[in-house]
Amino acid sequence: MSASLTELTGDYVLDPTHTRIGFVARHAMVTKVRGAFHQFEGTAHLDGADPSRSTGEVVIKAASIDTGVEQRDQHLRTNDFLDAPTFPDITFRTTAVEQRSDSDYRVTGDLTIKDTTRSVTIDFEYTGNAVDPYGNLRVGLEGSVTISRKDYGVTWNAALEGGGVLVGDKVVLEFDVSAIKQA
Repeated sequence: MSASLTELTGDYVLDPTHTRIGFVARHAMVTKVRGAFHQFEGTAHLDGADPSRSTGEVVIKAASIDTGVEQRDQHLRTNDFLDAPTFPDITFRTTAVEQRSDSDYRVTGDLTIKDTTRSVTIDFEYTGNAVDPYGNLRVGLEGSVTISRKDYGVTWNAALEGGGVLVGDKVVLEFDVSAIKQA
């Protein structure tokens, strides 16, 4: 049996084994490269009575980037892209939450990549809640946002012989979240 929105009020942690923080970027103007970050921590406070009072924070380890191609992943960790040795964390901290409908929320926050922080707004769909076999109350959210990597100082590229560039500027960040309510 699913809990009401008011019953969901409380503090949550992201379940890293059931949460995906991914991305999609255009490659060579013709295809998309998909990947994910495998090391992250996140917390949230959900206020079911007044969702605008909800908050959240996610800290992603930049070096955990994985596109399935180790050589590419190593390049993405360098100063050409994320500069993981210098800037090990990518962070997102909410600044506003707006309930748009029974299942749609607009979450605005500060996204920091490398040494640049910009405000982004992510539309999330609340996908439901359930008590798992271990007695944990879980909530699910799915959302995405498109950012310009150049806005964060990630400008490396290579020109293609026939025109265009190797790496597209727009990156779609994808969030499939399972969060567990804390006692």
